[in-house]
Amino acid sequence: MSDSIQIRVTGILIEVDKIVLVKQTVSPSRNWSLPGGRLEQGESLETALIREFLEETGLSIEVIKLLYVCEVPTNVPAVIHVSFLVKRISGEIKLPTNEFDENPISDVQMVSINHLERYGFSEKFIDMVNQNFPNSGSYMGLKKNIGL
Repeated sequence: MSDSIQIRVTGILIEVDKIVLVKQTVSPSRNWSLPGGRLEQGESLETALIREFLEETGLSIEVIKLLYVCEVPTNVPAVIHVSFLVKRISGEIKLPTNEFDENPISDVQMVSINHLERYGFSEKFIDMVNQNFPNSGSYMGLKKNIGL
């Protein structure tokens, strides 16, 4: 994969009005994010997300549908984010080993959707979650357009 662009996948797993989040430094103002990570050479989007979700949360998942694509072209390397709705197949939430991680995860939680703002998520993103991603499958443009 070229150093000029990075593709990242994230999964949104919602169970009984709670969403899975991982705690790791995202930005100076946000320490919680959706589970996911970078594609490795030769991986499909689905395979990468299944691997990342298991590594970060201990959960085996199934990818249900594409929710949105957004980008951060000003990053070096530029980043394309592809986010999917997922469902749990098996497993219990557990902390990863973080053995080779430059930005280690310090916690994994099921968080009430009503409390997402406390975890640094924008009102726009929370509205998308509460409305069940009305524009699912859409290109959303810049990542800041969805408040992340």
